[in-house]
Amino acid sequence: MPPKRPAASSKTRVFLVDDHPIVRRGFQLLLGIEPDLMVCGEADSGPAALQKILALKPDLAIIDLSLKGGSGLELIKQIRAQALKLKLLVFSMRDEGIFAERALRAGADGYITKEEGTEKAIEAIRVLMQGKRYLSNELAEKIMDALVGATPGTESAVQSLSDRELEVLELIGDGLGSREVARKLHLSIKTVESHREHIKAKLGLSRATELVSYAFNWFHGDKAEPTRRRK
Repeated sequence: MPPKRPAASSKTRVFLVDDHPIVRRGFQLLLGIEPDLMVCGEADSGPAALQKILALKPDLAIIDLSLKGGSGLELIKQIRAQALKLKLLVFSMRDEGIFAERALRAGADGYITKEEGTEKAIEAIRVLMQGKRYLSNELAEKIMDALVGATPGTESAVQSLSDRELEVLELIGDGLGSREVARKLHLSIKTVESHREHIKAKLGLSRATELVSYAFNWFHGDKAEPTRRRK
């Protein structure tokens, strides 16, 4: 049964956080025809989004994980650190299998991929505003499998990376060097180089060329990788 629409007199105020203007415009048009929803603001970066959210106090924010000058995961953590009560829905191109659980741990209430389309976000918004979480059936099954130990003792090497290390790995896969990664994530080059070394150690890689190849294949290729046993 689809979620019920709230009364039109009590519109849900939605804030958009995405670095692509066309995505934000699409949501503006889509939400604009819904009698119970409205867009109250938008931003393309984490710092700008946090500032506006604190000022506008929306009911819900739709957040992409890839933003200008930062990441959606960090923004979610910052919003929750402010003890803000708004609902947070992630709408991202990033792999649900790797990023969705991280987003939920950071404080998100729901996760949908851009492949599912903006129309799916309407359903997700209404589910979240009823006090529930919104996940795809596939993700819900994965989480349940993890809880009941369907694959005990195994762990993806990529899943062992911290949130920041995963962000660095993705940018390496996009072809960015340490200086560019540092600039995008507002980190020092020394910190980025330290992350690179930790990533190589966790993934069992020894050379920088192997790291670049691995990162590109994971985010743009077949994502094949060995699993490892927990000690």
